[in-house]
Amino acid sequence: MSVVTRFAPSPTGYLHIGGARTALFNWLFARHHGGKFLLRIEDTDRARSTEDAVAKILDGLQWLGLNWDGEAVSQFARRDRHAEIAHRLLAEGPAYRCYATPEELAEMRERQKAEGKPVRYDGRWRDRDPAEAPAGVAPVIRLKAPQTGETVIEDKVQGRVTVRNEQLDDMVLLRSDGTPTYMLSVVVDDIDMGITHVIRGDDHLTNAFRQAQLYNAIGAPVPTFAHVPLIHGPDGAKLSKRHGALGIEAYRDMGYLPATMCNYLLRLGWAHGDEEVIPIEKAIEWFSLEGIGRSPSRIDFAKLDHLNGIYIRETPDAELVREIVPRLEKVVGHPLDAAATDRLHRGMAGLKQRAKNLNELAENAAFYVRSRPLEMNDKAQALLTEDARAMLARIADRLAGLDEWNEAAIEAQVRELSESEGVKLGKIAQPLRAALTGSNVSPGIFEVAAHLGREETIGRIRDVATSRNAGA
Repeated sequence: MSVVTRFAPSPTGYLHIGGARTALFNWLFARHHGGKFLLRIEDTDRARSTEDAVAKILDGLQWLGLNWDGEAVSQFARRDRHAEIAHRLLAEGPAYRCYATPEELAEMRERQKAEGKPVRYDGRWRDRDPAEAPAGVAPVIRLKAPQTGETVIEDKVQGRVTVRNEQLDDMVLLRSDGTPTYMLSVVVDDIDMGITHVIRGDDHLTNAFRQAQLYNAIGAPVPTFAHVPLIHGPDGAKLSKRHGALGIEAYRDMGYLPATMCNYLLRLGWAHGDEEVIPIEKAIEWFSLEGIGRSPSRIDFAKLDHLNGIYIRETPDAELVREIVPRLEKVVGHPLDAAATDRLHRGMAGLKQRAKNLNELAENAAFYVRSRPLEMNDKAQALLTEDARAMLARIADRLAGLDEWNEAAIEAQVRELSESEGVKLGKIAQPLRAALTGSNVSPGIFEVAAHLGREETIGRIRDVATSRNAGA
């Protein structure tokens, strides 16, 4: 049997982190087995579904690298097919028309509550002759569900789960206006799309019982179910807006890499021994439903930051430059020219060692691309005393005469000046750092000077050495 999975989000908002993990698990399972991963947009709620939400879902999946096979399916566009199946069940016997009015159903529910009974449809039209139908009442179509025995789900995560059939009522398949219900639409779509494995959040577990009954009524094989525990916040409560950013686009905006997010989401509820850093190729190789735990997982931003730092350090410099250039252009307020971009490329190896996210990386890299004269932060400004500026002027003269421009040669000249003037190296290096970066912190200052290049380095030093405002 060829494995076919699906991700079926409702486009009523962004792609939240729980949905992204569901998509990832389905994608990995399909790729592991050489099968298909399909996408269905469950857009039957026309009042809340928006094209903007659809676009964000597609964009989020593509950013994560979770590309689907074939075209995305619109559930709403298939509503006639859903209705067709309901009418077929009606003709064949497993479904019936129910003429109970809204008022009758409300009275039934109130009576059941008052008697302390479970609230469910009482089957009043299940075996009744349609000739008794009241005039002017548009019927719904209900499934004639089994009333005895059990419905059993052999869940790949939750294990064997059962429910007594008398606990379930005859669910509505078609509403009185002819529109299909969610339960009917999902099952028909999964059958027509050939879905073999339904991997989703365990908040859908109760739906599985009714859906299994509907599969049986239609005469289609029930897919393999795997209901994954939900993601909780750091406090152990169900993840909600109060826990912070929930949409995948928010994590992208916060500077997380897609490889980081896939790795992190994979480890939220799935394990392979003690492995923490799992590249996507290994994830495909190792993924199995048996590796999913039964307990809810907790999001941990400290772990996410740590993992992102690892992925940033392992990402090629050129790729990181492409990622942060748009962020830097917003910071500096203009497009980067070729010289600035070249400095960024040269400095990236040192910059990426310290960054936990792309925003931090861009912030730390900004000094490489800023226009002269640099703005100084307060601590850098305090380093640029009159004596320091005089020292910087002498450094500029020395560096201008270098035959070779590299980190070792620059450091040798600065150390030589330090020794000849009896000044500790730090007393020179810190003002030099301020002059070259506008800050009191940076990668190694001789490395910085080498990457800035001769002309830019000397120009920045002389800007500060001749400025009357420095150190003021």
